[in-house]
Amino acid sequence: MSRPHTFAHVVYRTRNFDRMLDWYQRVFEAKVQFQSPVLAFLTYDDEHHRFALVNLALLAPTAPPLNPPATATVEHVAYGFKTLHDLMTHYVRLKEQGITPYWAIHHGITISLYYGDPDGNQMEFQTDCFANNDEANAYMYGPDFAQNPIGVEFDPEPMAAAVLKGAPLSDFARRPPGPMSPVRSAARQL
Repeated sequence: MSRPHTFAHVVYRTRNFDRMLDWYQRVFEAKVQFQSPVLAFLTYDDEHHRFALVNLALLAPTAPPLNPPATATVEHVAYGFKTLHDLMTHYVRLKEQGITPYWAIHHGITISLYYGDPDGNQMEFQTDCFANNDEANAYMYGPDFAQNPIGVEFDPEPMAAAVLKGAPLSDFARRPPGPMSPVRSAARQL
């Protein structure tokens, strides 16, 4: 079977074009590759674009809302950071700009911070807790994950402080004890 070898990009339809454009530039330090009043392409690396924004306020100003509450939509898009240090550095940079996660959770397989953009699209910034996929898969098949497949919430502040002072991933890789978190949603946070 032929499989994709990279994740290419995400396209968002929005009525908050300017706010979305600003948010993606700040959160991802993305560069605008092309922008018109109706469309923008942005990237955070050497790919030609990772995000595209379509300005519905100009393209379809009288169209009804896109996603009524009963409509199925994407839950979230996840982005992986190479190290916990990288993830926590990103957290601190965003916090300094007033952008904070609505959910910080240790899933057991990942340490994850969830954010919502101005339209309520949800994204997960994560780092893996295991050295390789075999170890992560073994954990997912084990009793700890079966008892709590969602994870345990945590306060990112003390973790960020410790990691930025040099604490290794091994200090945080094991999921802490605690109750299973209810699933959170950016839509309820906005």
